[in-house]
Amino acid sequence: MFGLRERPTFDVTPPDFPGEALVCGFSEYGLAGLTAANYLVERLDLEEAGHVTAAELPTITPFEDGVPRHHTRLFASEDCPVTVLVGELFVPPAAAVPFADAIGDWASGEVEEVVVLSGVPIAHGPEDHRAFHVATEGFRERRLADADVSPMGGGFLDGVNAAITRLGLDTDLESCVFVTPAHARTPDAEAALRLLDAVTSVYDLDVDTEPLEAYADRVQRYYAELADRLETREEGASDDRMYM
Repeated sequence: MFGLRERPTFDVTPPDFPGEALVCGFSEYGLAGLTAANYLVERLDLEEAGHVTAAELPTITPFEDGVPRHHTRLFASEDCPVTVLVGELFVPPAAAVPFADAIGDWASGEVEEVVVLSGVPIAHGPEDHRAFHVATEGFRERRLADADVSPMGGGFLDGVNAAITRLGLDTDLESCVFVTPAHARTPDAEAALRLLDAVTSVYDLDVDTEPLEAYADRVQRYYAELADRLETREEGASDDRMYM
């Protein structure tokens, strides 16, 4: 067990222009929110402005091409209305509240809103392949009055999503979770695209999603072809057993 008496520390070099909102993508089921956040950073040409360190949590140090990086980082630029948090460290449910509080300590003095992009494993039909919102009243009035993002019908949030949404209830921040059904395949690029559509429309971000759409199509074709091969193999095995 890790101790939660020590709050996670939020070690950040504040961006000169944090914008109006902090948009977060975390490492969770399907990696849809994390994929969407990473894509925003790349397409908006944002620069790293700081990072989060969480005391007493199991930690990771990601790297690429032999170069290490912090697991939870902030990205911003002068002409972008949002700061993006990319969180590659899974936050255990028991640590979600102190982790969110650490984020809130900084965000309350820098931005007006905190938004989470999240893919969740919920039962759904094809008509539910879209983004939904769970948001405070102030956020709905300010951002969603004319947006084509439906409210989530009912249920509850948990973990870091719940803890960050609670900031909108207990502080002067407004909060919102954009949520969409996600699948086990990683990353769920189609779910990431739905989250991107929601956040880019709300904040009027100019993001070309065509490369991610092409990637999502390739992933979909791969899994469709894999399913066909498995079905063919199973049928062949069944036929063989008839003659044993």
